[in-house]
Amino acid sequence: MTTRVLIKVDGPFSLAAAAGFGFGPNTGRPLPVGDVMRLAFVADDLRHQAGAALTQQPDGHIHADVSGDADADAVVAQIRRVLSIDAEATGWLEAGKADPVLGTQQDAYPGLRPVLFYSPYEAAAWAMLAQRRQRVQATAVRRRLSVEAGKTFYLAGQAEPAFPRPEQLLAITSFAGIDEVRLTRLHGVARAALDGQLEARVLAATPPAEAMASLRQIKGLGPVYAMLVYLRATGVKDAAALGEPRLASYLRHYYGLAATPDTEEVEALAEAWRPFRTWASVLFRVAGDRDGLPFDDPAPRRR
Repeated sequence: MTTRVLIKVDGPFSLAAAAGFGFGPNTGRPLPVGDVMRLAFVADDLRHQAGAALTQQPDGHIHADVSGDADADAVVAQIRRVLSIDAEATGWLEAGKADPVLGTQQDAYPGLRPVLFYSPYEAAAWAMLAQRRQRVQATAVRRRLSVEAGKTFYLAGQAEPAFPRPEQLLAITSFAGIDEVRLTRLHGVARAALDGQLEARVLAATPPAEAMASLRQIKGLGPVYAMLVYLRATGVKDAAALGEPRLASYLRHYYGLAATPDTEEVEALAEAWRPFRTWASVLFRVAGDRDGLPFDDPAPRRR
């Protein structure tokens, strides 16, 4: 069953920029084909999978052809979170005016907003697949796992597999490319999701330190991946990516600092980004990656 839905967007947003999003694994940046962005994922209720083919209208709003038997309204709400179009853009634009360095990056990447993992469940599962592996290898294993154990949707003429639901993941006893330890940890993620430990809304409403401490109780989720799940899957808007080494290094370049800022200095810089410190952190990370900035290069680059 396919349902066509109009998703209204507040403020500047580019679906093309979202489809080519270059930060994070492929699970958060499906490659664009034509003018369609295709998404296939486990629904937030963890009992269904859903697919969506998205196109953008000239007025900026999104047409979504939603497939599957999950509740269509809930799926649209999840898509809005994934594309970061679930918030009014006024505060984001005001942050760019308050901080001209941030404003310069907003102008350089018009309409770019963070593209998130489909859910904390899928982000945590990605963490287990990606640890101590090249991203291309982890992406290939994830896709095979989705094809063989998940559900495939045909979206605008193209097959897109959705990741297995927790019950489907728990039913797997062996899988090529996933060793026993990794599979055990994937099962731990599935159980944590079913136990309610990976609900996006709950985690986003929890203070950052408390949320990440809770995530770290899941075996295999260390501090880096716990931060990934919290910042890149819950939809939280105003938590800076403190402790992310590339971000600190890139801020040194863009702000013309004499040395790489420590955590307190990053916090001080990020005050001007409120209430969108997460969005700003991601934007600076994207800009630094695309500008090819090295770590701790003593000569700041000018745009």
